Formats: sequence, structure tokens, C-alpha cells
Amino acid sequence: MAKKTDEARIKITKQSLRKATRLFKFLKPYSLKFALGMVFLIGSTLTSLLFPGLLGKLVGASNNTKVGPENFFNLDNINSVALVLFGVFLLQGVFSFFRILVFSEVTERMLADLRQHTYNHLIRLPMEFFSARRVGELNSRISSDVSILQETFTTTIAEFIRQILTIVLGIALLSIYSVKLMLLMLATLPVMMIAAVLFGKFIRKLSKQTQSKIADSNIIVEETMTGIVNVKAFVNEIFEVKRYTLATNEIRKIAMKAARWRGAFASFIIVAMFGSIVLVIWYGVRLIATGEMTIDQLVAFIMYSVFVGASFGGVADLFSQIQKAIGATENLFEILDEKVEPVGMDHDQPRVLLKGGVQFEGVSFSYPTRKDVHVLKEVSFEVLPGQQVAVVGPSGAGKSTLTNLLLRFYEPTSGSIRFDNRPASEYALDALRSNMAYVPQEVLLFGGSIRENIAYGNPTASENEIVQAAIKANAHDFIMSFPDGYETLVGERGIQLSGGQRQRVAIARAVLKDPAILILDEATSSLDSESERMVQEALDRLMLGRTSFVIAHRLSTIKAADVILVMENGSIVESGTHFNLIEKENGLYRHLSKLQFQNQEA
Repeated sequence: MAKKTDEARIKITKQSLRKATRLFKFLKPYSLKFALGMVFLIGSTLTSLLFPGLLGKLVGASNNTKVGPENFFNLDNINSVALVLFGVFLLQGVFSFFRILVFSEVTERMLADLRQHTYNHLIRLPMEFFSARRVGELNSRISSDVSILQETFTTTIAEFIRQILTIVLGIALLSIYSVKLMLLMLATLPVMMIAAVLFGKFIRKLSKQTQSKIADSNIIVEETMTGIVNVKAFVNEIFEVKRYTLATNEIRKIAMKAARWRGAFASFIIVAMFGSIVLVIWYGVRLIATGEMTIDQLVAFIMYSVFVGASFGGVADLFSQIQKAIGATENLFEILDEKVEPVGMDHDQPRVLLKGGVQFEGVSFSYPTRKDVHVLKEVSFEVLPGQQVAVVGPSGAGKSTLTNLLLRFYEPTSGSIRFDNRPASEYALDALRSNMAYVPQEVLLFGGSIRENIAYGNPTASENEIVQAAIKANAHDFIMSFPDGYETLVGERGIQLSGGQRQRVAIARAVLKDPAILILDEATSSLDSESERMVQEALDRLMLGRTSFVIAHRLSTIKAADVILVMENGSIVESGTHFNLIEKENGLYRHLSKLQFQNQEA
């Protein structure tokens, strides 16, 4: 059993590394600049390694202070050594500056590409994906996880490479000074290396837990800010504060656990490193006494030992940060590995024009998260181009699911949907949706201007077309009553506008799209009488000559519909005109109509 567990861990590690290496495809366009950064990195490392040797020379040359033409470039002369040291420091400073500059530019360009690619991918994922995840979690992936990668690629990887070079070249230089002392110093390395590997695995696990908890806390903020009206209406500020406090305390606990382990490991490295240096000095003094070394060689050796030891300590911490970045990469590529919808991104393609005929043929459907619950059961009907179809029924009957399938947010479990006598699958998804407009009960406006929200229906529309769409939607007058007119900012989710105003902006957006098929999901159910009248007038204009699906709560608004589909428990139990259905003695439509009439009288 233990063997299987170990094999699983190795497999997960290999998979993680494979995902991490996929990041380098974003680095490829900037490979030449990255190579230039590596040149500066190597230059910075080499100049830093000149320091211990020159410092040893400085100590050894302490008795020679003559300055003359024959001694100026003599490294046995203290002044010459000091001058060379200053030159080395200056050169190292130049190399370090350009290393940071080049790596930062490469990283920022690469991460901009990664953010754009992730968002491009995310926005094309199917509704099935979004229904199973929270917005705050997805936002955290793009912000927090990419920020971790930013730090990793800007400094951590470069520093990690620099420390490895320092260790390799430092050990080579140590062997030149004294093989005996080098072997003594390296005797402590296996212990530190094993500890580094074990620590890296553990800190990676804690880092993933931290990122997961941060995502959870972001979700709370997202939900609270989105539903701030409900929070305040139910006086639940304290409840939300406690919920967020609990989530952030969990982050703190895991982060502090990781900090304790990092601190313990750093302490271990320091003790081991300085202990080895004391041992080296003790043995080096003995070698000087026997004539196997000189004082300047010992000083240089000790300095190189400090450099190598510090690099080993630095590598351990940098390795843990890289492990943390690999954890973030795993989370990011979980999204990028999701299959996107086949939506084209080229809006210059010629638009496919539908007439508006729709046929449902034995359509059944279950949501992916509830496969055992049949939301639609053998639904069949036909709608001719230009007809107005009303869909009514009690809550949970499957009305909204019907519109989800029309928009192809989901595919039927069985049966087929046809548009203009062609299967829906024969149309490109973007071509099909470009022929539809959707006006929901709760309109979501984006946080820009009214003009931008209307233009969302057709981003290439002219100013005159936008104004004409607003006039048809009974929106122009109230828009012009604002000081900024069409440039009025609507606020987040359109909070600056009333419900009726938001509906009319949404209708103007649909008018501008000029769809063949219009879907209205209880678009007037939450409005007062005056707003409903204004919106209904606009809707009547919008529906003229188009195939329209109207999900209705108020049956008085659909009396003129060509066909009324009455749904119950996922099936169509009745269909016909208002006058046909109202005559059915025990019909569901007649029953619903009576209930509404009684409620209105009450």
C-alpha cells in the first residue's frame, strides 16, 4: 500500500512539472531577450566570484604598497588589488542592473500574454463550467496565481540559476585552493540537500492550501459586494464580517505554519553553514602550520565557502518558492485544460441569417451536476418564422432550461433541436447566437456608460443607430433627461438606473442586434405598472416580425401570442392560443389564469 502511495506522489510531481514547463511556450517569443538576460546573469555571477579571490590577494598583498608603473597592474600590490576590486564591483553593478531590467521586461510581456490567453480561454468556456464554479475563485486564478508567477519569473528563477552557478563554480575554485578543505566542507552538504528536498515537498503542499483558502476568501468578498443590497437589508454585516474573518484566519494559520517550517529550516541551514565554516578555519590553520596553504589562500577559501554555503541556503528557499509557483501553475492549467466552446473570435466573418423557424424533437435534458433529475422530458414543438411563442407554467417546470437549450448553453441529453429545418449542430455556435437576443428578468448592465451598454448589442454601430435603438426601446427620453445623456455612467451592474430603465436599455441593446430570434425571460415581472407599460410597448415593437419566445409570469401580457406552451414537471402538457386554452375545463393554463385573477382582485 505504501508503495502505491509513493508511486502516486511521483506521478503527481511529474505531472506538475509537465504543466509548469508548458509556461515556457509563453516565453518563447521573447527567448532572445531572455538569452540576453542570461548573459548579464552569468556576468553578474562571475564578477561576484572574483571578489573572494581578490580579497585574499588584498590580505596577502598587505606588505606591498608601492605605486609605480611596474607595480600598477601587479596583483601582489595592495593598491592594484583595491583598484581591481572597485572595478569588479562597478561591473557587477552594471550587470545586475541590466539583468533585472531585461528579466522584468521579458516577464511582464510573458505574463501579459498569459493573462490575455487565460481570459480568452475562460470567456469561451461553456456554461456547464461556470455553473460549477464561483466567480471569486476564477478571479483569484487570474490575479493571485499569475502574481505568484510574476515574482517567480522576475526574480526567483534568475536568482535560483545564479545561486546554482555560484555553487558549481565556487566548488571548482575551492578545489584549486585545497582539495582536502573542499572535501571537509562538502561533507555537510548531503544533509542540507536532503532537508531541502523534504522541505520543498512540504512547503508546496502548504502553499497550495494557502492559495485555495485565498480563493475562498475572494469568493466571500465577491459575493458580499455583489449582493450588498441583501446584506444590508437583512442586517447581516456582522455575519459577513465573521465569515470573512474566519476565512482569513484560516489563511493566516496555514501561512504561519509554513513560516514556522521555513524559519526552522533557515535556522538549520545557518547552524550547519557556520558550523562548517568554523570547521574549515580550524583545519585551514592546521594546513598553514604544515605549509600546505598560505594565509591569503585560506582567506579566499573561507570567503568562497561563505559564498557557496549562502548559495546552498538561498537555493533551499528559492526552491520552495518555485514549488509554490508550480502549485499556482497547476491551478491555472486546470482552467486552461478545460475544453472551450467552438466560438469564433473573428467578427469580420459574414453573418449567417436565420429566418427564425425552430423545432424541438423529443428533447430531454438533465443538468451535468444533477444527471438523475430530468428537467425536460420528451419536449416537442414547432415554431414558424415570425411567431410569438409564450412559455408558461409553475416554478421549476423547465421554462428557463428551454431558453438555455435554445441558446445552446447546454446540449440536449436526447432528442434534437433544429433551426430553419437544419440541426443546431450544423451551425457554428457563434453564427447561431448572433441571430438571437436575450432580455432577462434581472438585467445585468456593465459599469460603463449607457451608450456603451446599448452598443454591446452591436459594437460597430454608429451613434445614430444607437439613438434609434433607444427611441424604439422607449429609452431615449429618460436618457436625455440625465445631464450626461448617453455618456451617463450606470454604475456597477447598472445600480444607478431603476429596474424599468435597465430593462429599456437591455431592450435597446436587443434592438441594435436586430436578431431573428428573441428570448424574453419574464422581462416585465418585477416592474411597477408604469414601467411595465413602457417596457411592454418597447417589447411589442421589438417582437414585431421576429420569432419570439416569451417566458411569462403575468399571463395578461401574452394573450396575443400565436402559441402558448404550458409546461409542468419538464413536459409540455398543453399548447394553443389564449382563447383555446382558457376554454379547457380542467386545464393548467385556465387554473393559473384563475389564480392570477383572484390575486389581482384580492
